[in-house]
Formats: sequence, C-alpha cells, structure tokens
Amino acid sequence: MAKDLTARDARHAAENEPDIGVEHVADVYGQALLDTAEKAGRVDAVLEEFDSLVGDVLEKFPKFESLLGSALISHEEKEGILDRTFGGRASPLLVNFLKVVSRHGRLDCLRAIHRRTRELHDRMRGRVPVTVSTATEVDSDMANRISERLRGLLDGEPMLQQVVDPDLIGGLVVQVGDTVYDGSIATQLKNTRQQMIDRSVHEIQSRRDRFRYPAGD
Repeated sequence: MAKDLTARDARHAAENEPDIGVEHVADVYGQALLDTAEKAGRVDAVLEEFDSLVGDVLEKFPKFESLLGSALISHEEKEGILDRTFGGRASPLLVNFLKVVSRHGRLDCLRAIHRRTRELHDRMRGRVPVTVSTATEVDSDMANRISERLRGLLDGEPMLQQVVDPDLIGGLVVQVGDTVYDGSIATQLKNTRQQMIDRSVHEIQSRRDRFRYPAGD
C-alpha cells in the first residue's frame, strides 16, 4: 500500500535524474513518507523506525550503507537485500518505501531523506530548531528559561541544541534557521571597539576638514 502511495511522488523526483539535487530529492521523498505514514496513522512509529535505520544500521555498518547506495547492484538485488535484512523486523510501510527509493536509484540519499523527513515533521508540529551557543554548559534550569523566553519570540515550540564555545567569553548566541542573534560578551566588546574606532575616524576627518578649509575662505 505504501508502495502505491509513494510511487507517484517518487516518479516525480526521478523524472529528471540525475539533474535533481539531493536536497530536492530528500524533500520529495520525505514528504511522501510523511503523507503515507499520516494516512496509516503511524507517523511516530515510522519515524522511530527510520531513526533506528540510520542510527543503528547505517552508522554501525558503513559497508551495508555503501552496498545500498552502489550503482553496480541492481534494484532487484537490492529488493532482495531489503527483504532479507528488514523483512519481519521493520514495518511493511517502511520496507515498501525503501523499495520505492531503490527503484529510482536513490538509496544513496537515505541520510538526507531521513534528515529532511524529521525537519518536515518538526515543521508540521510547530517545532522550531534553535542552536544556542554559550561559553560554558548551561544547566536544565537555564535551558528551560531560555526556551521560555524564545517561546514568546518564536512562532512555535523551540527545540534547543546546545553548543559550548569558550571563545564567546560570556553571554549566548542564538541561531534560528539562517538568522543569528549574537548576544555574547565577545561580540559586544568587538562592537564597542568598532564604534570607538568609527568615532575616532569621524573626529579625525572632521578636524582635517576644518584644517583644510579655514573659516572665512
């Protein structure tokens, strides 16, 4: 059933191969998987299975990942590999989805598809990925306060990813998508220094102009 539901979108992704970029392919397949899982009422279960496929299989067995992505192995052979490896262990929905991806020669994009599926799911649920960089690791209480503050600023539920960067000296840097809000002490000092330089240059320029053009000329 999942095979039929995803085939139309998969064919759309495959029409212009190999010209379509990986990110676009991931977007098409990720949305197709979510749509299929949504109709089956198994979104969370399928996402957990996909997480396990990447984390417990591809991460631990890189040769198996290379095997799936190899252009030297036919789709029929890969179907057999998928059945022997995941049949009875993973849901038919996910196995059929993998076969659709295989049929169009895109198993080498599994990691990108997984990442994009998660991103699309977070967007559907109103979750906003946020990277928070601090000079030292923050405790859970501080993380909760940061989340609460961001919740009032963002149109969604912030999902914090914490990064420790000693170069910040203090304060924090918040990144939401491509937008960076830099409140670190290091940046504040840098900005203050630049303002002092700009002010000094302006004063020097003003004095030079007064010297060059005396009053009364």
